[in-house]
Amino acid sequence: MAAIITEKFRLHNADQFEESFTESANNTYYFFIGKAMPFTSGTSGGSDASPPTPTDGPTEEFYAWDSMTAAKKIASTNVQRVLPRRNWSNGTTFDMYKPDYSSSNTSTSGAANLFDSTFYFMTSDFRVYKVLDNNGGTAFSGTEPTSTTTAPFSAGGYVLQYMYTLSSSEINNFLTSDFMPVTTDSTVSAAATDGAIDSLVVTAGSGYTNGTYYAAVYGDGASQGTSSGAVVRITVASNAIQSFGLTAGSDTTIHSAGSGYTFGKVNLSSGFTFSDTSLSTASAMGGSGGSIEVVIGPKGGHGSNAVKELGGHFLMLGTTLNAAEGDDVSTANDFRNLGIVKDPTSFGTTSVATDATVRLTYALKLTSVSGTFDGDEKISQASTGAIGRVVEWDSSNSILYYSQERFGDYGANGTNGGYVAFSGANQVTGATSGATGTPDASADSAVTLAGGNTITFTDGYANPELASDSGDIIYIENRKPISRSSDQIEDIKVIVEF
Repeated sequence: MAAIITEKFRLHNADQFEESFTESANNTYYFFIGKAMPFTSGTSGGSDASPPTPTDGPTEEFYAWDSMTAAKKIASTNVQRVLPRRNWSNGTTFDMYKPDYSSSNTSTSGAANLFDSTFYFMTSDFRVYKVLDNNGGTAFSGTEPTSTTTAPFSAGGYVLQYMYTLSSSEINNFLTSDFMPVTTDSTVSAAATDGAIDSLVVTAGSGYTNGTYYAAVYGDGASQGTSSGAVVRITVASNAIQSFGLTAGSDTTIHSAGSGYTFGKVNLSSGFTFSDTSLSTASAMGGSGGSIEVVIGPKGGHGSNAVKELGGHFLMLGTTLNAAEGDDVSTANDFRNLGIVKDPTSFGTTSVATDATVRLTYALKLTSVSGTFDGDEKISQASTGAIGRVVEWDSSNSILYYSQERFGDYGANGTNGGYVAFSGANQVTGATSGATGTPDASADSAVTLAGGNTITFTDGYANPELASDSGDIIYIENRKPISRSSDQIEDIKVIVEF
């Protein structure tokens, strides 16, 4: 059975995901980071130089939760519809808008469908244009377009439709080297005409009588076949039909765009071409081999909905990690893993988390400390057999942040091979530093950290702020180590394609 997933289906799914951030029964999404410990062939697989590709399944989710160190809530303002970025430059050949590209009818660039073709571009001043005609597949030749007229216009030998201009916020927050924001300009949308004929594909033919002719566009449009419907102005020079454009010179143009067309045909036979715009005086062109193909625009007309017209089935989710982010996002260690988790619950509850940022490491408030714990070193608790790895040592508050991964001796394994939690007033020892400390059984109060955040300890222990393995991890990415520092901002962007 031959079947396709249509562009409308992709757009629908993108719409639903975008709406899930703002609808009344909305979902909650968090960016998370983790994996402070190196990738190794004996534990997680791969290496820091060549991180392993995540697998799609519950085991990978469990592993991700083991190593998470922090998460930040994704606000609706962090979500933007985007498109593959295509920059204007003089001398570049762009595709034209034509909805019937296929494997047997490819675009100028060879694309087999409209949304893989290069039928739009962005200029250096962040104006976005759709190419309605590319002058028979030739390069743009002229100065950079700047017009914001709502009607199609000619530039560089092309016919263009202005679509929208990126705002400063969109430029700063969502424009990347590969993707660009897409929005609908309300002024352009209001001026669009559903079913107007705005572009043509001309085959020149030969043997035609030079002159200017007019022809109706027949089809299902308003007042079809009359001067109030779509009318094409045909210029014949050198006994051939000239290429399509909008200038008043020697090329075939749209004299009247009409409205309401979902298909159309221009008949060049004798009796169907005229010498006047009222289509009342027939004038035979003669000749053969020529044709004028009507290009049907999108529903609503060009510019009515830029997201749909340009293929906006991509969403960008972006956030920044600013220093310690309320003490929850450590700057003392690197991370190798990031992702998105939907609707995680707060630790010890069934309620979806709401905090802007959350700490996902375990924490120990130590007393009788000797020495300084090293980041990433193995720690153990001899009395219980628990094993973990240091994520951060806060010497000023005597707080040891740690994780327990299930790989090898990284931690969610005790000395007996099973999971063992750190517990009781039992001494903790660093394997490489030799540092020691004992969980402070008297620490049953909140400790205020440098950034103003607080951690509440019970018998010297504090759990992560999210319940492990809660919610659904919908995106995982492994990267080479990303180091953090207090004067550094990480700008994280994830592109979701539907």
